[in-house]
Amino acid sequence: MGNLELRPVVIVSGPTACGKSELACEIAAALQGEVINLDSVQIYSGLNIGSAKPEPQV
Repeated sequence: MGNLELRPVVIVSGPTACGKSELACEIAAALQGEVINLDSVQIYSGLNIGSAKPEPQV
């Protein structure tokens, strides 16, 4: 494990449909890296927030 190469971590964030995925793919290709995609719903799982939250049953 002594030869681990530290690589840059690039975070691309922004509103829906603004071109984040395309930009992330271009950056990954330029850096010979990969894209790991997360959505706010995954990040805030278990928290009481409004993103993609269904209406409570009446």
